[in-house]
Amino acid sequence: MNRMSWPAKLGMNILAWLIAVLMFFPIFWLLLTSFKTNALAASRTPAFFFSPTIAGYVNAIVDNAYVHYLINSCISAIGSTLICMALAIPAAYSMVFRRSKYTDSTLLWMLSTKMLPPVGVLIPIYIVYKDLHLLDSVWGLVLIFAAMNLPIVVWLLYTYFKDIPEAIIEAADIDGASLLTKLVRILVPLTLPGLLSTGLLAVVLAWNEAFWAINLTNVHGATLAVFVSGFKSARGQYWASMSAASVLSVLPILIAGWFTQRQLVRGLTFGAVK
Repeated sequence: MNRMSWPAKLGMNILAWLIAVLMFFPIFWLLLTSFKTNALAASRTPAFFFSPTIAGYVNAIVDNAYVHYLINSCISAIGSTLICMALAIPAAYSMVFRRSKYTDSTLLWMLSTKMLPPVGVLIPIYIVYKDLHLLDSVWGLVLIFAAMNLPIVVWLLYTYFKDIPEAIIEAADIDGASLLTKLVRILVPLTLPGLLSTGLLAVVLAWNEAFWAINLTNVHGATLAVFVSGFKSARGQYWASMSAASVLSVLPILIAGWFTQRQLVRGLTFGAVK
């Protein structure tokens, strides 16, 4: 095995740190701006040293009902993920262990739906939601987020289920196991890391979705994406308050990702080594 010389190792380490700093700098600047005044944040001259203030956070939490938007984001993200998993697990099982000549074309068709720009179907969905009284409803977002993430979730679970030996399912069939038993007692335990990482990805995608939240909700069903966009007005953008709101919006999902990073890594590498 060829060993890398120490100058090459040093160069790789420096390059890795530079990439890490470049990726982290927007987050650092967002956090820094959140402690400025709106006037200072709008200044053309960058300020790294200033007297910090928490006025932006007070404005976001107290004056703009942050908790209301946070609850809606949690309901829409978690609710849509549960629906996705409930539909995707049996769908992926059928495509792996009950294949037909239409399986590959169905998977390709499901993936192709992600290539359609959301704005292309905004008007028909808006009309349907209006007729069903789902506008400005968090449950309307649950449905649209579930439909949006379902193709990706099915594809991911399909790849995880393909790593399960078919002989295990055949043995369960011989023992007379029902479909529910095979899903709950065989597939779920064997692919648990993949299921957890897929669920976390679906939560993140739903949490970060802004297009549908802004266009289908206003007040009652609005999520944190609408909350952040509310700091833009005809008189301009309140950069400090918007930065504070953005920090508060990404903080819950960052904390969740930090505590579940081990499961996420296990899920992403699931089946990579036999």
